[in-house]
Amino acid sequence: QVQLVESGGGLVQAGGSLRLSCAASGRTYSSNALAWFRQSPGKEREIVSFIMWISDDTWYADSVKGRFIISKDNAKDTVYLQMNSLKPEDTAVYYCTTGPVGRWDYWGQGTQVTVSS
Repeated sequence: QVQLVESGGGLVQAGGSLRLSCAASGRTYSSNALAWFRQSPGKEREIVSFIMWISDDTWYADSVKGRFIISKDNAKDTVYLQMNSLKPEDTAVYYCTTGPVGRWDYWGQGTQVTVSS
């Protein structure tokens, strides 16, 4: 069992930055990757970025490429999402998840990010 707790969401003006954190506990060694998803009202949940536990390989959605940076601190079992040049369309609830890529087994409760224009 893995527990994930997100933090760092909030309200920011367009062009601003936020850093989200996701602290993992439990059997994190059994997971392959950590990812951030987001969901806006009326839209499906979409993947934003993921990072591999072991290799540190990363992947980004085209909509955030060049603006968001995913990283992790293995010693703290924490993954971060640095979000720069935020746009109103980035407004969403952001979720942290972990598991094999494409089969995300464990989810956090989500943190709200609101970008005002």
